[in-house]
Amino acid sequence: MEKYKRVRQLVQQQLAGSDKLQFLVSPLATMEELTTTHAFEYIQNFEKGHQTPQELRNVGFPWSPAGVLRAFSSVGGTVAAACHVCESPNRWAAHLAGGTHHAFYDRGEGFCVFSDMAVAANVVLQRYPHIQRILLLDLDVHQGNGNAVLFQNNSQVFTFSLHCSANYFSAQQRSDLDIELPPNCSDNTYLVTLRYWLQQLEQQSFDLIFFQAGVDVLKEDRLGRMDLSLEGVRRRNRLVYEFAKRHQKPLVVCMGGGYPRSEDWEPILEAHASVYLDAYEFWKSHVAAS
Repeated sequence: MEKYKRVRQLVQQQLAGSDKLQFLVSPLATMEELTTTHAFEYIQNFEKGHQTPQELRNVGFPWSPAGVLRAFSSVGGTVAAACHVCESPNRWAAHLAGGTHHAFYDRGEGFCVFSDMAVAANVVLQRYPHIQRILLLDLDVHQGNGNAVLFQNNSQVFTFSLHCSANYFSAQQRSDLDIELPPNCSDNTYLVTLRYWLQQLEQQSFDLIFFQAGVDVLKEDRLGRMDLSLEGVRRRNRLVYEFAKRHQKPLVVCMGGGYPRSEDWEPILEAHASVYLDAYEFWKSHVAAS
């Protein structure tokens, strides 16, 4: 949990006072927004702390009032970011949290209570008629299994997950496009694969893109089982930013996974921060200026 604060501080320190940039506090998601995606009873039980021991184990952390606020804020920030970019051309937005892609309709797992990107996608489809098709681009080391199931019968949301073949902690699900990479995958293999599949996605049309920018592909990650360097992660991110620019569509960036080793937090913090710092610099130079 500490990483969220520390990443935010790093990003704010480096971008404070930057042109055309605002830092806003994440609002809490409303029940109306959450129920676009999750079961009312499940939301209510979580809010009141009426979860079973097994449900708590599946999510991975104990219930607390602060945890409720955090889960609601994690969704609310991504919803706010998505609505922001849909209201004017050439807008990008980033949430310094979110990317909780392991949550299902009536249960959570893997540190994910609700799926912020799924809720945001459903809210946007309800509120903005000009948004007809959405891409969920998930580059976390783990499959975006919750989102795969949540949108399995929804042609308006395309789910793409590029992940490690040896890092499933629950049943594998079927996204619209699943690409597996081997454990200990290095920069070159990863980037060649991502570039190829982004080129394939160029054949499709999207009105909004969500980028789940997990950095647990980094070789220093405690849980990732892949071997990307920081420069490899930054090149990965740039491929996504270039893809969004070519589409000339709004982009929402979410944090995703990143698990520091107890003795050394810096590689994970730096990788997370670079997602946001590089997104802003790319947007300022190539999107806002166009």
